[in-house]
Amino acid sequence: MSHPSPGFGLVEMMLALLLSLVLVLGAVQVFIAAKSTYMSQGASAYQQEEARFVLGKMLQEIRMVGFSGCLRTIEDASTDGSFSRHMSAPIQWSRAEQKLSLVTVDIGEVGSAPTWSLVTDCRTSAVAYSGVHKGAEGQQVFALRRLFYRFKNHQLLLGSGLGQQQVVLLDNVEAFDVSFGLAHSATARLASYYSRNPQDPARIRSVRLSLTLGAPGAAVRAQRFTVVAALRNRLP
Repeated sequence: MSHPSPGFGLVEMMLALLLSLVLVLGAVQVFIAAKSTYMSQGASAYQQEEARFVLGKMLQEIRMVGFSGCLRTIEDASTDGSFSRHMSAPIQWSRAEQKLSLVTVDIGEVGSAPTWSLVTDCRTSAVAYSGVHKGAEGQQVFALRRLFYRFKNHQLLLGSGLGQQQVVLLDNVEAFDVSFGLAHSATARLASYYSRNPQDPARIRSVRLSLTLGAPGAAVRAQRFTVVAALRNRLP
């Protein structure tokens, strides 16, 4: 007596194909989720790293705003009195232009000339010259620089010197805001409140920066970063 050959019928084949398809779809979903998580984490890390670099640089410069070397009285020998004009308000914020202007000591822009050179013997003489200027024996030279940061068209721009030439410092910027910690008087030590429009620059004691940064391709939500820097040269 003959027996039928064992094998798969049509129903079994269809069930096997269906189970295989379910397993493949499950694996694809896991892969897509893992890739999405990886891209989100990368975009978030990008935001944090870019914000940390830019805000860290700005904090260094803001802390040294109004630097005058060893002596408080400085003779202005700069072209057209540019040093005295800008040093009278070494930090300014224009809400209309979204522009923060600083006069600060050079913190290391290699290969570029300073806006002014402050030459002093730290005893009786301090003179500010335009550009690079060498001191005589026994004198120190401090490189001073005018910088400005401007928020425009989702970019943070950086400019240096007395002109308006700018370079792109950071892309994907959604907001940039500045407010100032003000003392009640020019002789008070500590800031007591914040304002976006200080009337008296001599009362500025600190600066609060707020930067809202997006990610390329809107991979993650925009993040807001806020830091505060004290003006060392404005603390009595």
